Amino acid sequence: MTQYRTQPRTSATFDPATIAEIQRAADTGIYDIRGWGAKRALPHFDDLLFLGASMSRYPLEGYRERCGTDVVLGDRHAKYPLHLETPVTIAGMSFGALSGRAKEALGRGASEVGTSTTTGDGGMTPEERSQSKHLVYQYLPSRYGMNPDHLRQADAIEVVLGQGAKPGGGGMLLGQKITERVAQMRTLPQGVDQRSASRHPDWTGPDDLTIKIGELREITDWEKPVYVKVGATRTYYDVKLAVHAGADVVVVDGMQGGTAATQEVFIEHVGIPTLAAIPQAVQALQELGVHRKVQLIVSGGIRTGADVAKAMALGADAVAIGTAALVALGDNDPRWQADYEALGTSAGAYDDFQEGKDPAGITTQDPELQQRLDPVEGGRRLANYLRVLTMEAQTIARACGKAHLQHLEPEDLVAITIEAAAMARVPLAGTSWVPGQTAGGSW
Repeated sequence: MTQYRTQPRTSATFDPATIAEIQRAADTGIYDIRGWGAKRALPHFDDLLFLGASMSRYPLEGYRERCGTDVVLGDRHAKYPLHLETPVTIAGMSFGALSGRAKEALGRGASEVGTSTTTGDGGMTPEERSQSKHLVYQYLPSRYGMNPDHLRQADAIEVVLGQGAKPGGGGMLLGQKITERVAQMRTLPQGVDQRSASRHPDWTGPDDLTIKIGELREITDWEKPVYVKVGATRTYYDVKLAVHAGADVVVVDGMQGGTAATQEVFIEHVGIPTLAAIPQAVQALQELGVHRKVQLIVSGGIRTGADVAKAMALGADAVAIGTAALVALGDNDPRWQADYEALGTSAGAYDDFQEGKDPAGITTQDPELQQRLDPVEGGRRLANYLRVLTMEAQTIARACGKAHLQHLEPEDLVAITIEAAAMARVPLAGTSWVPGQTAGGSW
């Protein structure tokens, strides 16, 4: 009788990564914490394509016809709105999560190209303030490092209600990163794990946000724009409430946002993709009659100039980058491959930002590791990257016949998957069909 040997076959449900996580949980009895954002495949900007001009649309010549990139943020109420030369800004990442040298490098790079950077949780550092032409001060539920004088020194204030990696959850900073300086800034015991609150302590609903924004305006003499940042979940309603509360700018952070270290179960299973959040936010602004009057900043997974242009075509006024900015500084650089391997990972896969052992010297408070990052060189690299993003977005805008990045519109886009077409509310390529909205058809 012939014997047949069954070919070993892994389960799609219990794949090797899932089995490894079950085994890790069984060994340790604790949940996994990491950074880097959602690692599952999600509908994203790569699922959209631009319709370049040819006959029915007229392109612009890149070498002699200007394509504007500037943006004004916060001119609804503030005496001094931000005038940026590029719509690509730096998202909030705290001193504590990042080294002081990394914060300085972010300020240097952003200032070189005329854009803004953001403090993150834990307060304002002299390194970042001195090197940042435009600095946004984050006002978070934890209030760690909150200083009214720093509110006045900032160029804008961002009230954080949620983050894309963990909407509804508070921040984490493990004890190994709570150095003496970090502890003093946050009024915390040194070396003890810090977990931030998931909601602001002095309000219980949207009406209280109105009061808080009024307080912040009074403290800063109505000079500074006030942003409101939400993690992308019930985006349509959250944006409407933020506008009613008086926000000058709304920041929507999709679940691909990755610099915040938190529970993996949170990262992979809470929130909605950035692509799905933008049309909801734009619809809310349009229905209130304030689209382009209250500016929309989108963050979460922005990597290329194409991503920038697509976010703006869907209705954003600007974008913010976090993970990409860290990579530009040198995060996950192959030259530290041996050190990454010693930590049980590799360059391109390192996500344990919370451990404080970053070989690149970026997400660490270790004095020796920090020396590996030259803030001047890091700032130069970041500035180069920001310039490339801006030029790539300009190239696409010119190809669509647009003289300014803000002239890009949904009509310039099609989707190559049904999911992306439904989320972005643009036609499936080759048809006039927007899933869930139109009867369909083709040209």
